[in-house]
Amino acid sequence: MPVEPAERIRIVGVETLADDWYVLRKYRFDFRRSDGSWQTLSREAYDRGNGAVILLYSRARRSVFLTRQFRLPAFVNGHPDGMLLESPAGLLDAQDPADAIRREVEEETGFRLANVEPVFTAYMSPGSVTERLHFFVAEVEPGDRVASGGGDAGEGEDIEVVELPFAAALAAIGRGEVVDGKTIMLLYHARIAGLLEA
Repeated sequence: MPVEPAERIRIVGVETLADDWYVLRKYRFDFRRSDGSWQTLSREAYDRGNGAVILLYSRARRSVFLTRQFRLPAFVNGHPDGMLLESPAGLLDAQDPADAIRREVEEETGFRLANVEPVFTAYMSPGSVTERLHFFVAEVEPGDRVASGGGDAGEGEDIEVVELPFAAALAAIGRGEVVDGKTIMLLYHARIAGLLEA
């Protein structure tokens, strides 16, 4: 008889290893294996809160609007300059996901969104990070841009807004020019769903 998931885990200890930018905790837990035996394990989990991400697209222009910004983890792991092309994203900060992504989009890109369409949620790195990401899409036009964007300088953001033809954005994945996982997921979603088809 299969063991229910809630009956398979007993947290026996939690230690905070770091609490600076976000929180890194070490968990000790008993895990009931499929054969019914118990095994004590330890794992670290990085808690940065939950977030939201969105693909901004123009069907009329057959283009998408991405951001370009510096990402230290990518730089220290081999990305030549650390500057990544990405879909706008940010943490929820206790807001509803749709409200949070509207806030982030205006801050990063200057676009003011009336409507956003939720498409799915995903754990982006479930082996080590607790974050659950809410994915959205929104159709925009250049006239929806009410400010220059650029992000929050006080948080070290220096964000460039980049409009790319949709076909070029898809091709950039294969060339290794778009390497951000959440952006790749949204671009392929747009292709599968036919979002930019006339």
